[in-house]
Amino acid sequence: MVKYSRRLLIGAAAAVALGGFGCPGPPKQAEGKGKPSEVAQQGTTPTGGSFRAALVFDTGGKDDKSFNASANAGLERAKKELNLGEDGTKTVESHASADYKTNLTNFASQKYDVVVAVGFNMADAVKEVAAQFPDTHFAIVDADAPDGSKNVAGLRFQEEQGCYLAGFLAASVSKTHKIGFVGGMKIPLIEKFEAGYKAGALTAGFDPSKQVTATYVGDWDDLSKGKSQAKQQFDLGADVVFQAAGKAGLAVITEAKERGKGFYAIGVDQDQDYLAEGSVLTSMVKHVDSAVFDTIKFAKDGKFAAGNHVFSMKDGGVSLSDMKYTRQAIPADVLAKLDKLTKLVSEGKVRPPATLAELAKFKAPTL
Repeated sequence: MVKYSRRLLIGAAAAVALGGFGCPGPPKQAEGKGKPSEVAQQGTTPTGGSFRAALVFDTGGKDDKSFNASANAGLERAKKELNLGEDGTKTVESHASADYKTNLTNFASQKYDVVVAVGFNMADAVKEVAAQFPDTHFAIVDADAPDGSKNVAGLRFQEEQGCYLAGFLAASVSKTHKIGFVGGMKIPLIEKFEAGYKAGALTAGFDPSKQVTATYVGDWDDLSKGKSQAKQQFDLGADVVFQAAGKAGLAVITEAKERGKGFYAIGVDQDQDYLAEGSVLTSMVKHVDSAVFDTIKFAKDGKFAAGNHVFSMKDGGVSLSDMKYTRQAIPADVLAKLDKLTKLVSEGKVRPPATLAELAKFKAPTL
């Protein structure tokens, strides 16, 4: 496992101190329209040795106010702070899995210096295309770099750490003694969120098998399913529901807001507290924006490092939001325990489970 230099860690930690690097409001609109291959081909031939960076999104697109939007925020920051110019950054959305290879190839063939694939689904396409363009730097979010690759960086996160804190907070403030979880796809990555969340609830005194309900939408985009699952969980007695479901998860926030006082959603990836002020208890912020920005900066500075890079709570990779709209409603003793637990996790003294199998063996600390 490889880690970026101290400069990255300091920058990411500073992001946490400021309450998260993610956009404080809705992300900017897409730079191009049309089919994936058409958008990718809008780039110009580089002139004067100018540095250029590109993002390839999965089918969810950049307007999910969550995972993809966070990645796009990192690119926008790079465009501004690294002076990449009008033609220095481009993005493209993949409308189907068949577009992955095409989009990656188009950017690489146009000699973009670094191409970031946003999402684990593109792992096979990145492996194939990166081998064909050894002089192009590639990065992929939420997947490992291919074994032996010298031009691919895998950007991974210890999401279970932030989810653990979210679960502890949810269980600690619940009045009904029941909380919920709505995931997107039932895959190991999202089960990591579930495992951490349930372990946090266990630490607060809950029995996860009886007091935490977990369901999965089955994709990242179906708002109707996200809303119906949130409604079902609230109807069954939950008063806090954590969503890790991409765009579909936005409907969980909507349902919590419609329920009114005493009902909460928990946001994910970006700081989503602003989406429903007072109805989002907190957000489990995954600093994809920082990881994307630092990857681009290191490539521009000639310090790109292939291999896997893991972002944890200790180095600012994950965190809870600052709870701007809800902190005043959280009991002081709960906040004190949350601070203590945050320190224990950051120092490695408490290691939240990253799988449901690990959850079954997890021993909760005494606070």
